[in-house]
Amino acid sequence: MEPFFGVAIFTLGLCFGSFLNVCVYRLPLGKSVITPRSACPHCGDQIPLYHNMPVLSWLILRGKCRACKQPISPRYLVVELLTGLLFLSCYTHFGLTLAALKCVVLGFLLLGLIFTDAETKLLPDTMTLPGIALGILFSLVVPVNDLASRIMPGLISPAMRGEISWRIWSLSDSLLGAAVGASFLYGAAAIYLRARGVEGMGFGDVKLMALIGAFLGTKLTVLTIFASSLAGSLFGLSTVLAVWIKRVRRNQARGNSSAEAQRRAWQSARLALRYYEMPFGVFLGGMAILSFFFGNIVLHWYWSAL
Repeated sequence: MEPFFGVAIFTLGLCFGSFLNVCVYRLPLGKSVITPRSACPHCGDQIPLYHNMPVLSWLILRGKCRACKQPISPRYLVVELLTGLLFLSCYTHFGLTLAALKCVVLGFLLLGLIFTDAETKLLPDTMTLPGIALGILFSLVVPVNDLASRIMPGLISPAMRGEISWRIWSLSDSLLGAAVGASFLYGAAAIYLRARGVEGMGFGDVKLMALIGAFLGTKLTVLTIFASSLAGSLFGLSTVLAVWIKRVRRNQARGNSSAEAQRRAWQSARLALRYYEMPFGVFLGGMAILSFFFGNIVLHWYWSAL
């Protein structure tokens, strides 16, 4: 990778990250991402162009609005940096190819959905539905699971290597991946609702999983579901444990006995487990990005170990 070109790709990613921040803020509110110009969410002061430079502006202003001095969320800085790193990683892995463009589009959409879900518990249709269509269209020009064909050349039989045949195979894998991903989450949500009496996940997660399946194909979709479920479970258990420890200390400080403090803390932890709305889209999106880059390596290692 040429250093100058790498810096240019990273800078381009920062600019797209700045636009992605606008999407994360405005799409859940139903606002246009084109107009009006960017403004402070606290005082409404319009942000001039020289204060709208990715990363640098946030650092120069020390994370505060120039007019009202209210804090600007670090999310703006994090999203810009992550998008820049995403662009650079896609270029490093794939070069200037359609596969790199596919990687960039998928990562851009997932980063936007991850941070939107984390902040608002919403996954806007304006990102998920076009993403599903783009994933299916990309399958016609970039083989789904392209890394698998490089790591395991024998994966595709000779009969499937024709120009038309691989496109049909790729499109089929994209459609099947979208169907498998959406069906699995829809089924899991229905079972959870019937068993617990509360909604475990929204329909936005189902559409997000269809997007992921359309880009990744069946095998990596299944891996994403498994990995995100594991990560989400660990996060949930950590949250319950943190609540329990905090409540135990608070009850003990109030003079309750150790047994009574633990009993009351457990009641609080159970309520947190029951009613806390976990942004599962964060784990689905995060694991999908990792699966796109490293999923086939993990699967190849797993198959070799069997």
